[in-house]
Amino acid sequence: MMETRWPSTPPSDCPFPPSEQFDGLIFTGRHAEYTHADTWYPSWASDDNLYSPWTDGNFEYPRTRPFHEAGAVECSSKLDNPANAGKGDKSGTGQAKIIGDDPLNLKLVNLGIHYASPLPYGGRYPCGSLVYDGVWYYGTYCLDETDRGLNWDVLGPFVGFRISRDYGLTWEECPHTPASPIFGESGKNGAKVKIGAPHFVDFGKNMAYSPDGKAYLVGHGATRPDAELAWIAGDQAYLIRVTPAPENMNDPAKYEFFAGHDASGEPIWSLNFSEIKPLIEWNGRVGHVTITYNPPLQKYLMCVTDGWPTISTMNTFLLESDAITGPWRLITFMEKFGEQGYFVNIPSKFIGADGETFWLCYSANFTNQPGVFGTRFEANPPGSRYGMCLQEVRLQRRT
Repeated sequence: MMETRWPSTPPSDCPFPPSEQFDGLIFTGRHAEYTHADTWYPSWASDDNLYSPWTDGNFEYPRTRPFHEAGAVECSSKLDNPANAGKGDKSGTGQAKIIGDDPLNLKLVNLGIHYASPLPYGGRYPCGSLVYDGVWYYGTYCLDETDRGLNWDVLGPFVGFRISRDYGLTWEECPHTPASPIFGESGKNGAKVKIGAPHFVDFGKNMAYSPDGKAYLVGHGATRPDAELAWIAGDQAYLIRVTPAPENMNDPAKYEFFAGHDASGEPIWSLNFSEIKPLIEWNGRVGHVTITYNPPLQKYLMCVTDGWPTISTMNTFLLESDAITGPWRLITFMEKFGEQGYFVNIPSKFIGADGETFWLCYSANFTNQPGVFGTRFEANPPGSRYGMCLQEVRLQRRT
């Protein structure tokens, strides 16, 4: 099996210094693909299974008809999709259990579809998902589209969490709504959000490596009035934390917001959302963001998708840091990864013993599907397609 080193080609305005230890990713050639839906963010639960959202597709069979044709997909988070007909102005978000220790031989179990209103937005999608002490916290956020012919080119607010105490069999509804979300943000009338599409930092099985017992979430956003802020594009990433408990997760008063560093370089945490500061910043390059703690390396690894204009090829870059609050250093900038790779994350369950080998989880090339945008992006690396893609990679040590 041939290994391939993906060239790192950071743009000249890259704000991150290079990693002192690593300068690239090697793809081993081992990969696996599952389902025909996207939005996979596996959380490693205490029962040793992974639990994840999924949406916009089919669990077992490929889509052969246009997305907006009746019967084409079984789950869609887009309100006007025929899959949501008769649901009372609600759109769907799916949930699944992932069983197994070998990424090449996993068993995925469909746990069904939940429906909730995205109004006044056009879609309500999965984001931060965490199973901790047997309780599943499933977050959703909202999206809109303009008439520019792009895909979900307006990022709306993070709504809050629905909660399951039986591993996704039954759910307690989120107490917040898209019109009145947990942090009071809005994506309407040109407004920009900061906690857009937040994802839980992956601290391992049942959050074993959380530094303080808190759950952390990282989301992307922007403040520039003319920023292109979309589901996969933005300017900044922001970090928040909370003690995970059913009574805390939907209470904004229980959250702390990363507010930069003090004069001695120590992180500042504030109870006031208005004091939040970016964790990282790179105008136009910070779309979807995830972070995983790598125990053997004792480092945090951040995956960022640079995906504007939402329907073209996309870039992925990886950063590393000794602390969750930074400073962050560049491992690699992979131009046209996928060639349209997105929702990139590193499931902690599949990190190797040395920490240098792990698996990327992502989806790719959604615009290649029938009746979408008619693109013909290549599967690069091989195996990249619409679905849950897993690719084994190894960090390239700097010489």
